Amino acid sequence: MDAIEDELKLDARAGLPDDLRYLVDKYPREGWTAHRNVHGMASMWLQRHAMFRDLGGILTGSIADYREGRTDAQGFAQFFAPRLNFFLGQLDGHHNIEDHHYFPIFARVEARLKRGFDILDSDHHMIHDALEMNARTANAFLDALSGDADAQRYAADAYADQNARLVAMLARHLDDEEDLIIPLILEKGDRELVGT
Repeated sequence: MDAIEDELKLDARAGLPDDLRYLVDKYPREGWTAHRNVHGMASMWLQRHAMFRDLGGILTGSIADYREGRTDAQGFAQFFAPRLNFFLGQLDGHHNIEDHHYFPIFARVEARLKRGFDILDSDHHMIHDALEMNARTANAFLDALSGDADAQRYAADAYADQNARLVAMLARHLDDEEDLIIPLILEKGDRELVGT
C-alpha cells in the first residue's frame, strides 16, 4: 500500500478525487440498477453495503432509545450485543476479502484505479482501528449497565460518540468504494473481473 496524502484519508476527504471518478462519471449511480452488468457481483456488493448501512442505523437507533429511556438496560443489552457482534464481525470479514482478493484483482484489471484501491485499503485500516475502539467502548458500556446511573450515562455517551464516528467513517467509505467498484464492474462485467 502506498502512502496516502492527508487530504485523502478517510477522516478528511469529502469524496474521491476527480482523476479516480472517470468511471462513475461514465456510469452515474442513478443508472446502476438498469445496467445489464449490475446483477451478480455488483448487486452483491450493493446489498452488503446496504446491510452495513442498515445495521449502523439500527445500532445508532438502539443507543438513542436507551439514552432517551425508551429501553431499559436489560432489554437494550439483549437487543444490542448480538447485533453489534454481527456488525463488527461481518464488516471485518468483508474488508479482509476485499483487501486480499478483490482489490488486487481490480487494480490489475484497471491500473488507473490502483491509487483508489490504495485509498480504500488505507480506509480499512482506519475502520479496523475504529472497530476495535467501538468494541472496547461497547463492552465498557455493557459492563456499566449493572452500575449506577452516572456510570451508565457516562458509558452510554462514550459509546454513542464512538458509534457516531464509526458510522460516519463507514458512510464515507461505502460511498467512495461504490463509486470506484460498481462502475468498474459495470464497465468490465463479472466474467472479466472474476476470470482474471
